[in-house]
Amino acid sequence: MDSSRNSQAYRMTPARHCGLSLLVWLVLSVLVNAGDDERRQCQEISIPMCRGIGYNLTHFPNQFNHDTQEEAGLEVHQFWPLVEIQCSPDLKFFLCSMYAPICMTNYHKPLPACRSVCERARSGCAPLMRQYGFAWPERMDCASLPVYGDRNNLCMDFNTTQRGTAATKPNGNQPTLAPGRVNNIGQEVGFDKVLPPRPARPNQGSTLPDCDCRCRAPLVRISNISSTYYGKLATGGQPNCAMNCHSPYFNENERTFATFWIGLWSVLCALSTFLTMLTFLIDMERFQYPERPIIFLSACYLMVSIGYIIRLVMGQEDVACDTYMDQKIIRYETTGPAVCTVVFLLVYFFGMASSLWWVILTFTWFLSAGLKWGQEAIASYSQYFHIAAWLIPSVKSIAILALSSVDGDPVAGICYVGNHNITNLRGFVLAPLFVYLIIGTTFLLSGFVSLFRIRSVIKKQDPSKTGKLEKQMLRIGIFSLLYTVPATAVIACHFYEQHYMETWQRAVTCPCEQQTSSSVRPDYSVFMLKYFMCLVVGITSGFWIWSGKTLDSWRRFHERLCSCGKSSSSRPYSPASRMSKYSNPSYHGSKQLPLSHV
Repeated sequence: MDSSRNSQAYRMTPARHCGLSLLVWLVLSVLVNAGDDERRQCQEISIPMCRGIGYNLTHFPNQFNHDTQEEAGLEVHQFWPLVEIQCSPDLKFFLCSMYAPICMTNYHKPLPACRSVCERARSGCAPLMRQYGFAWPERMDCASLPVYGDRNNLCMDFNTTQRGTAATKPNGNQPTLAPGRVNNIGQEVGFDKVLPPRPARPNQGSTLPDCDCRCRAPLVRISNISSTYYGKLATGGQPNCAMNCHSPYFNENERTFATFWIGLWSVLCALSTFLTMLTFLIDMERFQYPERPIIFLSACYLMVSIGYIIRLVMGQEDVACDTYMDQKIIRYETTGPAVCTVVFLLVYFFGMASSLWWVILTFTWFLSAGLKWGQEAIASYSQYFHIAAWLIPSVKSIAILALSSVDGDPVAGICYVGNHNITNLRGFVLAPLFVYLIIGTTFLLSGFVSLFRIRSVIKKQDPSKTGKLEKQMLRIGIFSLLYTVPATAVIACHFYEQHYMETWQRAVTCPCEQQTSSSVRPDYSVFMLKYFMCLVVGITSGFWIWSGKTLDSWRRFHERLCSCGKSSSSRPYSPASRMSKYSNPSYHGSKQLPLSHV
């Protein structure tokens, strides 16, 4: 009897163990679920980028093991530049679904974004990331996300292609679950309460203008901290915002014409000044003071035109532009490379030297006409003229290079100073040009007053002797107009540029601020006028040699070449022939000028 009871008790032991195990499993399940509910507490989203994305509650830790929103926000905001340029309309929603996952009080399973959302975001932004040297993050692999329509794994999707038909689908502008379970699941977990309607994004079905102030295309944002430009530049009030290589104010046709326009006048200027220099070299005695500074002025404009021709041959991108993250931006505060520095020195140094030679020209005219100085007396001070004409531009050029103030011109494609810095433009360009023009005009007017007085005296004594003086005054007057008018126009163009530079830049970065302004875009004709006036003086400088005397000089030069060729081919050289040459009374030889009189 006892043995049967024991065996019966023994047979009941497995059932007891099974019941005990089931009880333990139930208790543990309740405890785990209670722990999950206590651990996954919904909190309102405080990450700035993820506010208003379609849901307002999240929970932590997320799948990246971020324990707080502050920790997740620091990492997700690394993608803010991509969100700003709107490389994909799904990027912002996808990132927030990963870093700030949705939280619902009565649905505790993970609810990630659908694979289609990830693929759309990746297809729009991954190519741009590759341009900057970045790859799509491996932990955001789209293959790990559920497919839209899978009933066993719910996911969120945002329909960006059917916003225009939202009237036929009341929830068409909200994140949705798999088709066929949207309404049921939504009502079951309170989806309609947790997810308010998502506001439309700018430029996607919304008529509201995008008025945010930011570094907009075609401007380039400098985001790489290791870049030499980082923290050193700003455009339109936006720090670390660089001007693109080509001017953002003009279209492709205007930029093409600007290249042709500058190239045309630079070539004509080079030809005219080169002819002037050759004429001087074959007949140096003809050009004495006070008109000799015209020759050096022409030489300066020859070098300026060569600077523009170098830009024409090398191209704007190789001269005035730099490369940042596979994008071309204009050069800022630089002293190189060599081609940029050479173009800067040719255009700036010789441009300023030409202005000083203009001042010296008017000063020598004043000495000759006003103070009755002779050619020899003026020539005796020629070394001081050269010191002033070459030393002052040298000091300014060295200062600009020392301060790394050379920058690129996005319109002309040359390296100059003050293209993006108003202070440099005023200090190194506007102020010197204005001072030189005022001083030169003062000497010029004083010389004219003296010439008029001389003319009056000669006219009273012998009216027939005023013809030569009047002809000289006419030439001086025409040449003065041919210089002062372009010089004044260049100063006016620079003043216009420095006055509206900040307004033009703000019109790109903050388009809504400048809607009522009449100068939101620079006047294209003003820039073309500036470059024309910068080169036309070199062309008109040949006005002084456009006369019959120039033809005589070239004819004599040709005769000397022919006579030398005939004499050397007809008879051998001998000391007797050399002595007969100098014993010929008709031979006068060429007079050598001392260096101090050049």
